[in-house]
Amino acid sequence: MHQIRAAALLLALTAMTLRAAVPESSDLHGTARAGTHSAPNVVVWLDAPNAAPSATRRTVVLDQRNLDFWPKVLVVRVGTTVDFPNNDRVFHNVFSFRDGKIFDLGMYPVGALKHVTFDRAGLSRIFCNIHPGMAAYVMAVDSALFAVSDQSGAFTIAEVPLGAYQYHAWRAGAAQLAGRWSSTDAAPLTIAWP
Repeated sequence: MHQIRAAALLLALTAMTLRAAVPESSDLHGTARAGTHSAPNVVVWLDAPNAAPSATRRTVVLDQRNLDFWPKVLVVRVGTTVDFPNNDRVFHNVFSFRDGKIFDLGMYPVGALKHVTFDRAGLSRIFCNIHPGMAAYVMAVDSALFAVSDQSGAFTIAEVPLGAYQYHAWRAGAAQLAGRWSSTDAAPLTIAWP
């Protein structure tokens, strides 16, 4: 009887060790290109509407400074509230009038803060009706697995659970792309517009 218990304990420890050795998720690295050039500000996301929300809750900000929005492109999960602080030296009136989330925050002064909850999937084009040169994009996606490419076109979607996914990629002025990606793929994901 003592040998059976020892064997069962050894088996349980071996199973736990094997489970610990096999990762349940990994980071998805990739690059975005348009023709022969790197493509910054590309939104990439994986279809994963049932993915658990991130354990860390972060504040999402679309800032206004130097008569511009920062960042120019933002991706959020549906249901996320975005802060719109006015850290500029003048009044602004932030709005989005078609597609995505429709809102108008009205005119507000330096140091003021407004909020918008992006409660449905889609692209929102963001403008200031006082300063026509100001423009930004907020893409709300029904997934917790997303990223925006940096200036070199590189992106990382952190902690992607093992499996196969449909991916989507969007950039301003181009058609949205889609394809398949699997965690068994050895190479990084390459998004490419002609």
